[in-house]
Amino acid sequence: MNKLASILMAALLGITVPAVAADYKIDPLHTNARFTLDHFATSSNVGGFYNLNGKLQYDAASKTGFVDITIPLSTLDTGRSEFTKHLQSKAFFNAAQYPDLRFVSNNWVFDNKGKVRALRGQLTMVGQTHSVTLRATKFNCYKSPMNQAQVCGGDFEAIIDRSQWGINEYLTAMPASRYVKLNIQIEAARQ
Repeated sequence: MNKLASILMAALLGITVPAVAADYKIDPLHTNARFTLDHFATSSNVGGFYNLNGKLQYDAASKTGFVDITIPLSTLDTGRSEFTKHLQSKAFFNAAQYPDLRFVSNNWVFDNKGKVRALRGQLTMVGQTHSVTLRATKFNCYKSPMNQAQVCGGDFEAIIDRSQWGINEYLTAMPASRYVKLNIQIEAARQ
C-alpha cells in the first residue's frame, strides 16, 4: 500500500496521525473552559466559557508548542442568568472593564515518550497576570473527516487561587471557594 493510500485509510478510520510543525487555529465549536467552585462546603457551583478563539503551534518532533487563547466573558454561562450576571459583575470578573480572560503558554512539558504532559503559561484575569500550569489529561492529533485538516488538541486542568487575581468576594464567608478548578478543552485545525 503506498503512502497516500495509508494516509487516506487512516483518515477514514479516524486513526491518529503524527503532527508536524505547523500553525493551528482554535476551533471555537470544540474549545471551551469550565470551572468548579466550592459553595459553602456543601455543593459545587459550575459554569463555562464558550466561543474561545486563538492559535496553537505544535511540533511533535522537536517537542515544542505554543497556545494563545482568548476567553470572552460575554460567553460565560452558569445555567442560571442571575448567577452568570453576578460573576460578570465588578465583584468578580468585572466584565465591563475586563471583557476577556487570556491564557498564553510559555513552555510545554513533554514526557520521555513525547507525550504532552502540561502547558505552563500566564493567565490574565481582571487586569492581572499570573503563572498557571495546565496539566494535560490527554492530547492527540488526528485527520478530521469533517474539514479535511489535521486537528490537534487535548484536555487540560488546573486548580487556581482566585485571590491571586484580586477576586476576593466572599473569601471570609466561604474560604473553601478560594480554589477554583479549571478544565480547558482545546481543539485547533491546521492552517
